[in-house]
Amino acid sequence: MSLESNLNNLNRGEFISLFGVIFEKTQWIAEKLFDLKPFKDKDDLINKMIQIYESASKNDSLNILRAHPKLVVEKNLTKHSSKEQSSANLKNCTQEEFTEFTNLNNQYEKKFSFPFIIAVKGKDKIEILNNFRQRINNNVEFEFKESKKQVKKIALFRLDELFTR
Repeated sequence: MSLESNLNNLNRGEFISLFGVIFEKTQWIAEKLFDLKPFKDKDDLINKMIQIYESASKNDSLNILRAHPKLVVEKNLTKHSSKEQSSANLKNCTQEEFTEFTNLNNQYEKKFSFPFIIAVKGKDKIEILNNFRQRINNNVEFEFKESKKQVKKIALFRLDELFTR
């Protein structure tokens, strides 16, 4: 039985276990989503989940951003983040790249008060590093919006992967 055909039959624990990891360490979105059952199909679920995320308060949004790991240097990664960073070859940085990522992470977090977030799927470490170098020059409001967009992309990638297993 596919996940899509079984969506409305999942109990709260199963549902939260599956969907509570879509937004990094942010289970409350899945908890709110569970209360919106039944879903017509997976697209209905995805749309409702994204709507919950996009309607979050600024403070809740900041907490979601702050739940994300620092690229390359963070050691305590969720299973999803670890897989995503590995696929972008971020686990195989040279010492120079590691040092630059460390410095950029520190500067970025000091300036914006949340970690640099980018949907790494389909990107390599040089592309990510170049993006990091550019985005650190943005203003806080722009970067807040851009980071929210990136979190949404990550969530959509994770949902797509969940439904195509």
